[in-house]
Amino acid sequence: MIAWFQYVEIAVAVAAGLFALALGLAGRKPSDYTLGATALVEVLLLAQVVIGIVAPLAGNPPTGDLVEFWVYLVSAVLIPPAAVVWALVDRGRWSTAVLGVACLAIAVMLYRMGQIWFVQVA
Repeated sequence: MIAWFQYVEIAVAVAAGLFALALGLAGRKPSDYTLGATALVEVLLLAQVVIGIVAPLAGNPPTGDLVEFWVYLVSAVLIPPAAVVWALVDRGRWSTAVLGVACLAIAVMLYRMGQIWFVQVA
């Protein structure tokens, strides 16, 4: 994991989450903006998958359990597509809120992945 990239991912996920959640609570249906913001979060997660593969090979291993890190990462990668499918099937105001909650959940998961990678003490 790269620290600055983790911070960028968390910032984008929080911004996308708050944006979609606010629009959902305002009664807006899913739009290209909310779906696009969620897709951006997914693209960043896919980049994190590549970083997660390359970093240990380049001499940047996690200080915590690598399996736990990968469980978090794979789970996080699966959340945005599930939320987007929900938003496309339901097309209601609450599906926009679901997109927001999904992005905020990913932000929390990314924070925890950073703890696993950087903070664990042996």
